Amino acid sequence: MRSDDDFETLSPGDPEGGKPKKKGPSLKARAIAMLSRRENSRLELQRKLAPHADSAEELDGLLNDLERENWLSNQRFAQNLVHRRAHTKGASLIVQELRQHGLADETISELQQQLRHTEVDRARTVWEKKFGHAPEDAKAYARQFRFLASRGFSPECLRRILGDLPDQ
Repeated sequence: MRSDDDFETLSPGDPEGGKPKKKGPSLKARAIAMLSRRENSRLELQRKLAPHADSAEELDGLLNDLERENWLSNQRFAQNLVHRRAHTKGASLIVQELRQHGLADETISELQQQLRHTEVDRARTVWEKKFGHAPEDAKAYARQFRFLASRGFSPECLRRILGDLPDQ
């Protein structure tokens, strides 16, 4: 017969008082399921799987295996993110997001150069969709400039699109 003290120390469903057994898919099955839905960076996948791993070594080993088997690729993730964001966002915003995902500086600098070459065209497309006409006064100029700057486009790029400040 168990006493009240035993009741507090034992976990439900575990009569021996040890660590409860995990239920659900294996760590590798979880990782592959996540990667089959969309690309993830190594850091992002590590964060998502950490609560399900028994140890950090197990998780690192799995991530290394996934990279070796080409299930996980930071390069592929970066290209995918740039492809999804480039038509509406500027280079600085995309680069910031790539850094948050823990990508290597070499990868980021390569992609940043690619984005800089097309930034004016992409910004012009966003500007035309939102506004479609040159600003009439300083207030409209500031509004259009702020809008495009909030999308991550560089000030030089915005000056090329919007031109000089309208006369008062």
